[in-house]
Parts: sequence; C-alpha cells; structure tokens
Amino acid sequence: MKRIAVAVVVLAFVGLVSPLRAADDPTGTWKLEANFGGKTRVSTLKLKLDGDKLTGVYVGGQNNTETPIENGSFKDGKVSFSVTREFNNNKFTTKYNGALTGDSIKGKAETEIGGETRMSDWTAERQK
Repeated sequence: MKRIAVAVVVLAFVGLVSPLRAADDPTGTWKLEANFGGKTRVSTLKLKLDGDKLTGVYVGGQNNTETPIENGSFKDGKVSFSVTREFNNNKFTTKYNGALTGDSIKGKAETEIGGETRMSDWTAERQK
C-alpha cells in the first residue's frame, strides 16, 4: 500500500514539473511577427534546444525559404540567434534577442542594411 502511495506522489510530482520545464524550453514551432520598414512580416521559426545551444530554421521571405539560424543560444529565459538572408543579390543578417515567457517570446531585432542599423520589435507565439 505504501508503494502505491509513493508511486502516486511521484507521478503527480512529475506531472506538475514536466509542464513547467516545457514552458522554459523554446523547442517547437513559432509564428514570428516583426515590423520592418512599416510592414509587419510574418514568418515561422522551428527551434530545438540542446543544452544551452539553440538550433533550427527560419521560414519566410517571398518563397518561404528555410534558412538555418546561426549563433543560437538560450540561457536564463533569454533567446538569441541570427538569420542571414539574401534579397536582390544583397546578403543581410538580422540578430534576434528576446525573452521567453510561457508560449511567447518578445524581443528586439537588429538588421544592418546599407551601412544603416535598423531596429524593430518582434514577437513569437508557440504553435500547438
């Protein structure tokens, strides 16, 4: 009888802790929205966490092209990664930094285009 009671307590504890850990993990598919040049751009992020290393792909642009993220990290609830893309034969890199809270990420994006740095806000919502 004691074993059953202990097993129930352990399973209940694991059941409570698992959702908390999942909320602190950016792994998953995200709908990302960012405002660049007065236009809201919607794209998809597919992220995977391995330790504090964040990998994945950014899916967006005119052809919904998959672009690997670079320099991805996740530590203390902070998400950071870069995406290098090409438009009109010009390469540009956007650096994303944000904070994960449950199923949303909010942060700032920084892009250098033509020697000018442009900042924008971005948000991402985890897709179920």
